[in-house]
Amino acid sequence: MIAVDIEKKLKAYSGQQVLKIKKEFGTGVTGITGPSGAGKTTLLKMIAGLIVPDTGSISFNNVSWFNSSLKINLSPQQRHIGFVFQDYALFPNMTVRQHLEYASTDAGWINRLLKLGGLEDFATHKPDYLSGGQQQRLAILRALAIKPKLLLMDEPFSALDSKTKAGLITHLQKLFTELGATALIVSHNPKEIDGISTDSLEIK
Repeated sequence: MIAVDIEKKLKAYSGQQVLKIKKEFGTGVTGITGPSGAGKTTLLKMIAGLIVPDTGSISFNNVSWFNSSLKINLSPQQRHIGFVFQDYALFPNMTVRQHLEYASTDAGWINRLLKLGGLEDFATHKPDYLSGGQQQRLAILRALAIKPKLLLMDEPFSALDSKTKAGLITHLQKLFTELGATALIVSHNPKEIDGISTDSLEIK
């Protein structure tokens, strides 16, 4: 379980606004929705340790990751989180398989992920030779390669067609259960994760 109680000042079109989040996220999938600029991506990055909240605390399974009062702030590496960035953040000089090998030395697990993402035939391809949907699937597989207990996903299905998306979501649902993982998924379309989400958070 991850417990979040944080505040962060945001720059908005109408001036400055304050993002305030106080919520506990249990095992399973939480869908995060809200208008553009509300702070959805900022929330994920604060949980990951990529952005520092102004005040508050973040803890995972009773381990403090961030606490402004106690001056605790674990690095992203120490938090061991799987993160799917909205822009994918792939390495241009690495093949599909190398992306996964960078995160895991378990060949069996890597082969399983390649099959799950439908990328077995593209294992030797570099990102420039993949379609947008294939790149997005690779970003998801790379995040899963470390077998994270916490997975943060920022618009992870935006480049996928409806059939591919439906199949991938079904596989992910089983995988999250197997890993006992908590997944926070930012989506502009709440309906696409209705089938797997067990909780929701709307940021206004």
